Amino acid sequence: MFITGRREAPLQAVANETGATALVGDAADGEVWRQRLLPAILDQTGGIDVLICSAGGMGNSPAAETSDRQWREALDGNLTSAFASVRACLPSLIARRGNVLFVASIASLAAGPQACGYVTAKHALIGLMRSVARDYGPQGVRANAICPGWVTTPMADEEMHPLMQAEGLSLTEAYQRVCRDVPLRRPASPEEIAEACQFLCSPQAAIIRGATLVADGGASIVDVPTLAFA
Repeated sequence: MFITGRREAPLQAVANETGATALVGDAADGEVWRQRLLPAILDQTGGIDVLICSAGGMGNSPAAETSDRQWREALDGNLTSAFASVRACLPSLIARRGNVLFVASIASLAAGPQACGYVTAKHALIGLMRSVARDYGPQGVRANAICPGWVTTPMADEEMHPLMQAEGLSLTEAYQRVCRDVPLRRPASPEEIAEACQFLCSPQAAIIRGATLVADGGASIVDVPTLAFA
């Protein structure tokens, strides 16, 4: 197993925990894939069976307040990184009849506030997944997406800070607040999302192609206007 990322320290920490091989590089840069990442992977494995596109990051600004730099960063981190990764790995994925899994978000299905670049990129990620599934499915490549809701990750922890500061909440209380109308009533753990990803990449999901698995604890099924009657 190989993991890629731009920041060496957290990448190596994950590698140490999981036994993966860490490859430092910008996944949104096609040249980095061609010159370093792909050769390193193929030299050690001979081929790619599963590609999970999970790079990304949150942006916090509406359209009128989003700079050109912020827009590019949102698209590069959440969309271009997936495109460049898939493009580089497709020859091997075709040869091995492999799997591509795009880690999207419920922001791929609806728009949260103050996140223009992120919401746009995550919506487009579903389109990329469908295009790959349609074009390369006949060649044996399976492509799907997963859309998590709130997950207890460092990025989500950071997103809790404004709520914690505004209302004097602990981190646990902040998660409880944002999940109070979610049927599950709590955020997912990273392990729960990993298990769903594992299923989508397994032989048991062979018939599932071009699908979007919503793993949000039921958040996206809630009829918001009726919450006043709950």
